[in-house]
Amino acid sequence: MLHTQPNPRRWAALAVIALAQFMVIMDTSIIGVALPKMQTDLGFSPDTLSWVFNAYVIALGGLLLLGGRLADLLGARQMFLAGWAVLLAGSVIAAVAGTAGVELTGRVVQGVGSALIAPAALTLLMMLFGGRPTELPKAMALYGAAAPAGGTAGVFLGGVLTQWLSWPWIFWIYVPIAGVAILATVKLMPTTATHRGSVDVAGAVTVTAGLAAAVFGIVRAPQIGWGSAGTLTSLLAAVALLAAFVLIQRARRVPLLRLGIFTTPNLGGANLAQALLGAAWVPMWYFLNLYLQQVLGYDSFASGAALLPMTVLIVVLMVAIAPRLIARLGAKPLIVGGLLALAAGLVWLSFARPTGNYLIDVLPATLVAALGQALAFIPSLGTAISSARPEEGGIAAGIVNTTYQVGSALGLAAMTALGMSFGADQLGNVPALTNGYSAAFLGAAGIAVLGALLTLPTLHFSSPRTRQASQQQQQPTGITH
Repeated sequence: MLHTQPNPRRWAALAVIALAQFMVIMDTSIIGVALPKMQTDLGFSPDTLSWVFNAYVIALGGLLLLGGRLADLLGARQMFLAGWAVLLAGSVIAAVAGTAGVELTGRVVQGVGSALIAPAALTLLMMLFGGRPTELPKAMALYGAAAPAGGTAGVFLGGVLTQWLSWPWIFWIYVPIAGVAILATVKLMPTTATHRGSVDVAGAVTVTAGLAAAVFGIVRAPQIGWGSAGTLTSLLAAVALLAAFVLIQRARRVPLLRLGIFTTPNLGGANLAQALLGAAWVPMWYFLNLYLQQVLGYDSFASGAALLPMTVLIVVLMVAIAPRLIARLGAKPLIVGGLLALAAGLVWLSFARPTGNYLIDVLPATLVAALGQALAFIPSLGTAISSARPEEGGIAAGIVNTTYQVGSALGLAAMTALGMSFGADQLGNVPALTNGYSAAFLGAAGIAVLGALLTLPTLHFSSPRTRQASQQQQQPTGITH
């Protein structure tokens, strides 16, 4: 493999890439505490208010594969710029919205922008650091740490802006940030080549519609029932559309997604780990916020502040510890151990009491869960990206982002249904709420354990010592890999 001179501005460019990950994830959490005021001002009904969140997640999860394909064809730098421009436009629409319909339109446009940004960001990261094995783990750690930081910052910042200014400011804040990101991208990001090829429109439509139908059915199921006609229709439509997508991909000479990519060693297993990690982590974050506010009585500002220790620990572990452990132990032990640690933290949270105390019932459990998230996220993400062919880096980034986002949405919907069946919908009844939240924490712990069990047979790595010995044996031949 030929080694080129490193980009002298690669670390500054990484800051912009990490900012992109931070903003994409923050956009899923910043609206939470503003929902009641948005409902009053924009006329949302109780059963449509959740779509302020769902509209963004469905657009993001459904279009990530298309975003990855466009990054491969049109260039990652170009799509990164386009994504920021679309995100900026969507934020303006959401900020000035005077009706529920306009607000949801803005959220969809924000999701489209994020779907272009996320895979292009990972492709640019691999371009800058992929040929530098001593720097890549640290770069991936900084990128990975931006995700939980963005999720927690969204809760905290949303509370500050809503409480001290007004809810439109949770969208106006994206405008200057997007402007700075666009200017920095022009100056810092490497030029990316374009490739000849066509966009599989039929494949893009069916996979986007199929994923959207799946998420739509799951997120509505707790309100209308899992056995209702609406839920069954949505899920059956999702199955039919995704089956059609597979058939289209088999027939296309240049498909949106080369199905054989999943036979690449470790790529499927790493994506599965990412999906189940998101399905366990996001419900924990969601119900922890509800426990802090509806049981312990915290306001939005205090609830966001209560999550800061967890976020700080994740950032420190991802940046300073995880890369060293990957080099010493390899990816698989960290993914398995991280998922089990996350499960342990969730089980601990399930013992939270109606008359609980933050220092006893919340803080130690969240730190254990944060340890697990930090250990599992970086190696599973890195494995999913690095296992693909270089020319398929964009689509691999789209796949791993899709699996994490869709896993998060499906996990949250399922745990919401579980929690409601044990009392999480009984507002004002603190013992019932606590019981429902405990059930959701235990369910999420089960997802994390399942992820650990499935990782064992689906990921295959030689140990770091074995790889080092193999490389030493090959050195006299003059062949490098």
